[in-house]
Amino acid sequence: MATFLYKLGRFAFRRRRYVALVWVALLALAGFGAASASTATSSSFSIPGTEAQKAFDLLEQRFPAASADGATARVVFKAPDGEKMTDRANKTEVHKVADELKSGSDQIASVTDPYTANAVSKDGSTAYVSVSYKVSSMELTDATRDALEDAGHAAQKSGMTVEIGGDALQVMPETGATEIIGVAMAAVVLVITFGSLIAAGLPLLTALIGVGIGVSTITALANVLDLGSTTSTLAMMIGLAVGIDYALFIVSRYRAELAEGREREEAAGRAVGTAGSAVVFAGLTVVIALVGLAVVNIPMLSKMGFAAAGTVAIAVLIALTLVPAMMGFAGKRVMGRKARKAAEAGNTVEQKANMGTRWARFVLRKPVWVLLVGVIGLGTVAVPAASLEMGLPDDGSQPTSTTQRRAYDLLSDGFGPGFNGPLMVVVDTANSSDGKTAVKQVTDEISAIRHVVAVSPAQFNKAGDTAMITVVPKDRPSSAETQNVVHAIRDAGKDIRSETGAEVLVTGATAMNIDFSQKMNDALLPYLALVVGLAFLLLMLVFRSVLVPLKAALGFLLSVVAALGAVVAVFQWGWLGSLFGVEQTGPIMSMMPIFMVGVVFGLAMDYEVFLVTRMREAYVHGEKPPQAIVTGFRHGARVVTAAAVIMIAVFSGFIGSSESMIKMIGFSLAIAVFFDAFVVRMAIVPAVLALLGKRAWWLPGWLDRLLPNVDVEGEGLRKQLGDTSAGDGPGDARGERELTRV
Repeated sequence: MATFLYKLGRFAFRRRRYVALVWVALLALAGFGAASASTATSSSFSIPGTEAQKAFDLLEQRFPAASADGATARVVFKAPDGEKMTDRANKTEVHKVADELKSGSDQIASVTDPYTANAVSKDGSTAYVSVSYKVSSMELTDATRDALEDAGHAAQKSGMTVEIGGDALQVMPETGATEIIGVAMAAVVLVITFGSLIAAGLPLLTALIGVGIGVSTITALANVLDLGSTTSTLAMMIGLAVGIDYALFIVSRYRAELAEGREREEAAGRAVGTAGSAVVFAGLTVVIALVGLAVVNIPMLSKMGFAAAGTVAIAVLIALTLVPAMMGFAGKRVMGRKARKAAEAGNTVEQKANMGTRWARFVLRKPVWVLLVGVIGLGTVAVPAASLEMGLPDDGSQPTSTTQRRAYDLLSDGFGPGFNGPLMVVVDTANSSDGKTAVKQVTDEISAIRHVVAVSPAQFNKAGDTAMITVVPKDRPSSAETQNVVHAIRDAGKDIRSETGAEVLVTGATAMNIDFSQKMNDALLPYLALVVGLAFLLLMLVFRSVLVPLKAALGFLLSVVAALGAVVAVFQWGWLGSLFGVEQTGPIMSMMPIFMVGVVFGLAMDYEVFLVTRMREAYVHGEKPPQAIVTGFRHGARVVTAAAVIMIAVFSGFIGSSESMIKMIGFSLAIAVFFDAFVVRMAIVPAVLALLGKRAWWLPGWLDRLLPNVDVEGEGLRKQLGDTSAGDGPGDARGERELTRV
C-alpha cells in the first residue's frame, strides 16, 4: 500500500493543476445539484419491528383522513389575572383565532374548538386550540407557518397570553456562527503548530472543499433518499474534523521530509506513502463505525451513518490527492520562516527534545503511576454513567425563550405535565366477535391504571373495525412513571386479546420514544461487538500485533464510558449546565450513546493509528521498544495534540446550536475526544506499551503468515527506494542518546 500511495502522492504533486481542477469541478457540480434540488422535507421517522410503529401504520391504513404523519400544533391561551377563558370576551377572541387558522392555509386538515373539545382547564385559566395539518412539518409552506404564528397576535392585544407548541413550528437547526468559531479556533491551532500561515491554511482549505462536496451532495439527494434535517449537520461536523486532521498529518510528514533535505516531489510522495497509509486505515475505522450504525435497523440512523461515512471517505481521498497537489502550489512556503532560512543557508534546524519527547521519557520512568492515575481518573468521571436514563427530547427541552417551551409550560400548569405527551391507544377489532364490548373493556382497564388522569371516549373508523383512544398520563412524557403506564397498557392488552381477540396497540410520540430507547439499548452490545471486532482485525493488520489492538479497544471503551458519565452529569443532572446552555435537564437522547460510540471509536482509532504507527515504524527499523516509544512521541505527539484540539474545537462549536440533539452530540464528541486523546492515547497507551516491552509487538507465527502485509510503516517502500538512512534506525546516534536518557 505504501508504494502505491507513494506513486499517487508524486502523481498528484506533479499533475497538481489537473488534480485541483477535478476537485473544484466536483465541488461546483455538487453545489449546482444542491442549489437546484427541491427543498428537503423531514425524514420519515420509523422504527421497524416495534409496537408503536405497527400501531402508527395501522392508523394510516384504517384512518386515512386523520393524516397520522401530518404536522400538529397547539395554540395555548392563558387568561389575564382575575379572568377566565370561559368569559365571553375571551371566548370571542379564541373563536376568532380558530376561524383565522381555518382560513389561513389549505394545508390545514382540522382545527378544534376548545369549548366543545373539553380543552379548557378545570380552573378556567387555560385553553388550547388543536391544529392538524395534511403534510409533515418540513413540508409546511412559509405562508402556513406565518398564519400560525400570526393567529394569536390579536388575542394578545386583549391581554391574553398566547403561545404555540407542537412540531408545526419545527425548523432546521440554527447553524453557522458557532461552527465558524470552531473553525477559527482550528486555524489558530494550525498556525501555532506549523508556524506558517500557508501550512495552516492547507488543511483548512482542503477540509472545507471536502465538506462542501459532501454536504452539497447530501442536500442534492435529500429528497430522493429521504434524509433528515440533521443529517447534513452531523456530516459537516464529522467531515470537517477528520478532514482537517487527515490533511494535518500529511502536511506535517511532508514538512518532516523536506527538513531532511528531500526534493519537494519526493517529499510529497513519501508523506503520502507513510502518513497516507495511516490516513487510509484511520479513515476505514471511522467508515466502519458509521456504516455499522445500520445494524440498529432504524432507517434515519442508518442514513445519518452512511451520509457521514461518505463525507469521511471524501476527506480521505482529498488528503491523498488534493493535499499533495496544494503542497505543490505552496512551494517551500509550507515551511516556517526559520526552517526556510536554514534550508537556504544549507543548514538543518537542530531538533531539540520537544514536549512529546520529555513526556514520553516521564511515562517510561513512571509507567505504573501514569496508568493508575489515568484509569482511576476516567473511572471516577464515568460513575454518573450508571444513572443513565434515555429518551427523546420534546418541547420541554427547548430554551425558555421559545414559544414552544412556553406553550409546553402553560399546558403543564393548566392541565398537568402528562398533557404534553398523550398516548394513542389503537384497538384493532377486526378479529373480535364484539368490537364495541372489547373497546369498552380496554377503556375501563386503562382508566384503572395508576398515573392515568384522563381517557377520552373511543373514536371508531367508518368500517367500525378500529378504535382510537387518547390517554393522558399524570407525569411528563420523559418520566419513568409515564413509561410504566405504557407498559401497563400493553400488559393489559395481552389479556384482552386472549379474551376477546381484539389487539391493543400503544403509539404516539411518547410511546415511539420509549420503543426507540429500548431498541437503542438492545442494539448497543451487538453494535459494539461488530464495530470493535472489525476494527480489532483492521488494527491487527496494521500493527502486526494482538495486544496493541486489544489495548486500543479497551482504552476506547474506558474513554467512552467516561464521556457518557460527563454527559449524564451535565445534561441529566444539570452540573455546569448553565455553562453549556442547558436550560432543562432530562433524559439523554436515545441515539446519542450509540452514535457517540460509532463516531468516537473511529476518531479514537485515528490517534491510535497515527501515534502508534510511528512507534511501529521505528521498531521495525531496528529501535528497541522504549526508544520506539520516544521516537513515536517526538514525531507524533505535537501533531496528535494539535489534531485533538482541532477536533475538540470543531465539535465544541456545535454546543451553541439551538437544537438540543446537536448540542448534546457536540458536547459528547468534544469531551470524548478530550478523554481519548489526552488521557488514553497520550498517557495510558505509552504506559501500557512500556510495561509490555517487546511483548506488545508479538504476533503468533501462523497468524503472521495468514495476514496480508499492508506495509503501513513503509518498509517495502524504503527497500524499493534503496533508502537506509532515513528515520531513526538502531545505529542512529541521536536515537541511542534518547534511549540512554530514558
